[in-house]
Amino acid sequence: MSPSPAVLADLPLFPLHTVLFPGGLLPLKIFEARYLDMASACLRERTPFGVCLLKSGAEVALPDEPSVPEAIGCLATIEACDVETVGMLHIRAHGTKRFRLLSHRAENNGLLVGMAEVLPEDIPLEGGERQARFGACSEVLERIIATISERDPTGLPFAEPYRFDDPTWVSNRLAEVLPIALRARQKLMELDDAGERIDVVHHYMQQHQLL
Repeated sequence: MSPSPAVLADLPLFPLHTVLFPGGLLPLKIFEARYLDMASACLRERTPFGVCLLKSGAEVALPDEPSVPEAIGCLATIEACDVETVGMLHIRAHGTKRFRLLSHRAENNGLLVGMAEVLPEDIPLEGGERQARFGACSEVLERIIATISERDPTGLPFAEPYRFDDPTWVSNRLAEVLPIALRARQKLMELDDAGERIDVVHHYMQQHQLL
């Protein structure tokens, strides 16, 4: 019998106009009191927060326009933080696991808090054709990283170690860096099959003559 999926109660949520993937990097400038408090609590208790694409509403709290998050998001852990000016916190977070929101509510300070089910790892890649597509995608990603490294060694949007032999890692990184619309990027993140995500990014790169 497979173990029951982990459920996180009272997961603080950060709805953004971005999609975070497992293994992805997320630099943030935080200035709203609710998120400053959230970041402090996460650092103190060494707990994650949840990043969700905004379905509707604004990143900055508005009294008459609640922020509505997408149901599938990604857990983020804070790796580094820096206070540059009073009331402004710079953090670097790292995506870990995907989750599905079962419910969410707004606290008195406006912070969204959810009950979330942690989703399993991707279904492994299978099939000769998909393996070939994965190989081509991995080569493109290596070239992208080499090009960025030559231009700006400190500006890489990916964290080492680079796992060019991992279909999930490769497809996630390509989904982050290719100029894909936010809603389409969200759909890619929601896929639970590494092969399906490889198929989509491979097709996109074929269409745009990147292969």
